[in-house]
Amino acid sequence: MYIILVYDINERRVGKMLKLCRQYLNWIQNSVFEGELTEVKLKELILKAKEIMELDEDSLIIFKTRQEKWLEKEIVGVERSGLEQIL
Repeated sequence: MYIILVYDINERRVGKMLKLCRQYLNWIQNSVFEGELTEVKLKELILKAKEIMELDEDSLIIFKTRQEKWLEKEIVGVERSGLEQIL
């Protein structure tokens, strides 16, 4: 499935969350990630994220779609981290 993940994490934990999310998804903008994940990998990511988060203070929002082709994406301005930069 294709995932868009957005988080709002306290400054003290944001570095850990960034590092975790980059292991699973492509970083496209501050606190925003996208990419293909299996259901198992998504559950794994959520479990690890909960270990970092303070659930009464932080939030993680996940948008799911079957495939990227079902999602229309429009970028206005500069794309922060395009996939063409990957070697």
